[in-house]
Amino acid sequence: MTDGVDVRTAAGEFDRGAVAEVESAAEDEREQVLSRFPLEQWAELPLERYALGQATPPGSGSTYCRLMEFGTPRLGSIKGGSAAKHIMYHHVSGEWRLAAPLRGMEPQDAWAELRGQFVQAFDAAAAEDFEAIDDLEVLRFGPTLVTKSLATYFPQHFLPIYAGEHLRRFVTLLGGSAQGDAPAWRNNRRLLELVRSRAEFEGWSGREVMHLLYARFDPRPRQRTIWKIAPGERGRLWDECREDGVIRVGWEEVGDLGLYQSDTDLKQALDAHWPRKSGGSLALARRLLAFRDLEEGDRIVANRGMDEVLATGTVSGSYRFAPDRPEYQHAVPVDWDVSHAQKLAEPRQWRSTFAKVDPAFFARLTAHQPGPDAHTNHAPQTTPVALPEDVQDVLDALKRKGQVILHGPPGTGKTRLALGAALALADRAALLGAGPGQRAEAHAEMLSGDRIRMVTFHPSYGYEDFVEGFKPDLSATGPGLTLALTDGLFHTLCGRAAAHPDETFLLVVDEINRGDLPRIFGELITLLELDKRNLPVALPVSKRRFSVPPNVRIIGTMNTADRSISHLDAAVRRRFAFLHVGPDSDAVSGTVGPLDLAAFFDALNTRITHHLDADHQIGHAYLMRDGEPIAAEEDLAAAFHHEVIPLLEDYCLGRADLLHRILGDLVDADTGRPVTMSPQDLADALATEFTSGTPGPDA
Repeated sequence: MTDGVDVRTAAGEFDRGAVAEVESAAEDEREQVLSRFPLEQWAELPLERYALGQATPPGSGSTYCRLMEFGTPRLGSIKGGSAAKHIMYHHVSGEWRLAAPLRGMEPQDAWAELRGQFVQAFDAAAAEDFEAIDDLEVLRFGPTLVTKSLATYFPQHFLPIYAGEHLRRFVTLLGGSAQGDAPAWRNNRRLLELVRSRAEFEGWSGREVMHLLYARFDPRPRQRTIWKIAPGERGRLWDECREDGVIRVGWEEVGDLGLYQSDTDLKQALDAHWPRKSGGSLALARRLLAFRDLEEGDRIVANRGMDEVLATGTVSGSYRFAPDRPEYQHAVPVDWDVSHAQKLAEPRQWRSTFAKVDPAFFARLTAHQPGPDAHTNHAPQTTPVALPEDVQDVLDALKRKGQVILHGPPGTGKTRLALGAALALADRAALLGAGPGQRAEAHAEMLSGDRIRMVTFHPSYGYEDFVEGFKPDLSATGPGLTLALTDGLFHTLCGRAAAHPDETFLLVVDEINRGDLPRIFGELITLLELDKRNLPVALPVSKRRFSVPPNVRIIGTMNTADRSISHLDAAVRRRFAFLHVGPDSDAVSGTVGPLDLAAFFDALNTRITHHLDADHQIGHAYLMRDGEPIAAEEDLAAAFHHEVIPLLEDYCLGRADLLHRILGDLVDADTGRPVTMSPQDLADALATEFTSGTPGPDA
């Protein structure tokens, strides 16, 4: 069941004729694969016709892997992520990247082993000996490619659905039981069996089933980051992008983005080509990989400068790399809607090619169709506001686990995110995009109600505060001290939740790691597990029966600079999901005099990570005021001298040499004393030290 619609009803309502054209195009793509890579020729297929990342012989066309990932979208998608899904590929560094069972082998020997297992899999499928495919160890390292290959050559035996998680979801949807550790092709076969057992799918093709399942029961996240992407400097490529139905970005020196397996991998390539900008390369690497992994249906905004929207767009295809172009070789297909083009009444902090777009702003942007001179529409929002991706991640973790801990360096917005998730649970998601004042009022009003409570743990906080205990009775009038049994915060919240089972109740615990968690939770730590909700226990103090209702959720926050996750009690760790909340340079996109604030922020955190560790980075909140990036030299000086330096001095434990390695010429190398200069000179000095390409003191 999804959104109240069962599979039988959805199948009855589905217009099979509407996908007839797509069916025909998919069959054409399949014929292309069969003609260029016939089954009978696989045993002699040369490596140069298989793997990504190498020059192919003239006239041979795309390699098999490129054709399957980028050239046959109607046969089902395997796009996204790196080229590792292809088991072996030629990296832009010149190295061959091989799956674990092939490592240490020469490329041709590795290919002979991989090709042999492909041939064995095809022979097994032809003989309907599907269990034999499970024994082919190397193929398990490329389950989506292998499953798509089997479905392409043997469509009568496999469905055009390849992602392991999607297959498990669909198997469960149709009433089956999917094996979590089974390769994708086995769950694909299980799904096909379930489809064939249902009368409503009689006479359907596999592609029709695939289209129905994704159209009505799509397992992919509904809320994804909305990106602002500039089509060239000052939008100079906009006309070309609009006419071609794409969005293009540069950095072609790093080659095909599909050949990078991780952000670190791509960062190294960026550093090699632009060593003077290496401080911010990790953030750029992550944005380029997010661009590569855009999915159909994702939304983007094309801009010119900080105050003009050229169009909004919907991603319509997969990333592609065009090495024959002289520039801007990275492209993603987009269906553009120029009706949303407009000059903004207030400039946005859009100083780089990529920036995240607030969902509430995007909703306002697309809620009307302005004329050429119109400004941003501030009319009341009438359509539901999409949740920010980080808020949705928290809600998903709560649904899955019941309680979650948000962890990361100080100043990264963990408490703000927890309260944002609380607003969403309180049906106030529209306020997530509100200004600081309005949002603070919403938080105060929300916390004054009965459903959501907030507490900060500290060393003296105990079981009697959280669950129950005897405390002084301030209403007693007799002589001496009178103690009364008092319900703690969590006990009271659970009582309210039990009385209102159709509503969600939430406890936000700030600084959760500062409390003695085993002592605070006591025996209730067992009852936090979702499968043990409503299980009664006798409380040791009052002997009363107590249980944790299933509609109670807990969000905790913790600074990893204070205490790492590994120091938490093991029983506590097992019962919480953990979401990392890291520094976000998008949040501080702006300039202070000559200083690019985001570049400084990334470069400073790169040095901190190198000389200390990632848990001691600084969060973006240190460089923000009233929800916006610092813009004045005086505010920058105050933040740097009164917040950033004291924090780093504490981290460095009085070691002047270590502080000097991080801050360079901003501190005296011998004493660790911060240099004194005017706010205007500080911005220039920070730009020179961190964003001009000057290496750190020991680099």
